[in-house]
Amino acid sequence: MADLDLFHHINALASEEEQLYASANDGSGLSAQQRERLDAIKVELDRSYDLLHQRQARAEFGLNPDEAELRPEEVVERYQQ
Repeated sequence: MADLDLFHHINALASEEEQLYASANDGSGLSAQQRERLDAIKVELDRSYDLLHQRQARAEFGLNPDEAELRPEEVVERYQQ
């Protein structure tokens, strides 16, 4: 995935996340399905940012950014903050 495509994907996910939070603030809260989608968005955002950072690091060190790979949820979600 090219950087620009990755930025568009991240922006679309962030926009959907904002819409879900906005709908929760209207007083009705989130349905179970909306909470599941919000959790899935958070994971996909983490994975997408990880891929973007991999691509940037590879480019910075003269490596091919296209060789960066989307890591599984199990890897990305276990990173120490």
